[in-house]
Amino acid sequence: MPQPEANTPRRGREAGPRKSKPNRRSKPGPRYSVGLPSTVATEVERYAETIDASVSKAIAALVRLGLESQAHRKREFFKRLKENLGKDDPKEQDRIVDEFRTLILGR
Repeated sequence: MPQPEANTPRRGREAGPRKSKPNRRSKPGPRYSVGLPSTVATEVERYAETIDASVSKAIAALVRLGLESQAHRKREFFKRLKENLGKDDPKEQDRIVDEFRTLILGR
């Protein structure tokens, strides 16, 4: 039995503007559960509000920033180490060793 035609425009390829698909990434990465001290958790929550994001996204952003910062500090250290290799100042060498220890061990 034939269908009666409606007076409304058809929603197909030829009719109306297309809706864009949401910007989806591939599968999300692994999930982790972390325990944060209450003071850190409060700071993360404030940061999440500041950037208008979820706490999860705020934690991910802070971790990424921390990793980038650590990589930057390593690059800077090795750049300065190369610059100072030719110098014979023992105090400067000790300072660089201490800085390297702090960079690697976090102390």
